[in-house]
Formats: sequence, structure tokens, C-alpha cells
Amino acid sequence: MRKNDHCGNDRSRFHCISKKLKLRLKSTTIDKTLTYASETWILTDRDTKQINIFERKVYRRILGPVYDNEKEKRRILTSKEIYAMVKKPTITETIKLNRLRWFGHVQRMEENRIPERVLYMNLEKNEADR
Repeated sequence: MRKNDHCGNDRSRFHCISKKLKLRLKSTTIDKTLTYASETWILTDRDTKQINIFERKVYRRILGPVYDNEKEKRRILTSKEIYAMVKKPTITETIKLNRLRWFGHVQRMEENRIPERVLYMNLEKNEADR
């Protein structure tokens, strides 16, 4: 019998991939998909909370439960433990950095460019426009 024969069926294949590879896959697929065009988003507190919840669910699925020696049973990781293990910025922090990077890019544009004009456009209506 070969070493990885238990990885034969579809349901157990996820367990046969190393945590390091799972984290890399998360970084290259989920994070990139989730933050696509995030420079232009306006995140509400609710959006931020839901994105963070989703990210922690993914991390908990990848990292799995830990054994608690005091209680002598397995438990899920806390949010602080997850971020201490991963040592990466959260998705919402990445989105904020993307937005800041985009703002700096627009700031350096020439004044006649559309993004530069839209950034400083006055959205208030004049009395004559009403």
C-alpha cells in the first residue's frame, strides 16, 4: 500500500495538501479574487466585518483545530491565534492599502486626466442647477 492511498477519494483530498500549500493557494486565488478592483470600493463597517469573518473561516478551515492540553480536547483557533500564526495583513487591511496606493497614483497624475478631475470634482449642486 502506498503512503497517500487514503487521498484517493474527493472528500479527503483537501487533507492531503500541506498547510503551507493551502495558505499559498488562499493567498494567490482567494485573496486576489476578493480584492480585485478594491481600490474603488467604499467599505461600510458591515462589509468590513463580513469580509473579516469570511477570511477567518477560511483560515480556520486551513489551519484546523488545535489540541488544548488544559481541557484535553480539540478547539478552534481564536482570531488572535489565527493572525499570530499567519503573520499577514488581513484582507481589509490589504484593501485599505490598495485604496491608498490608488489615491497616490491619482495624486501624481496630470490635472487634465479624468481620474484626477473626478477626485477633486465638487459634487454639491449650485442654486442655479436646482
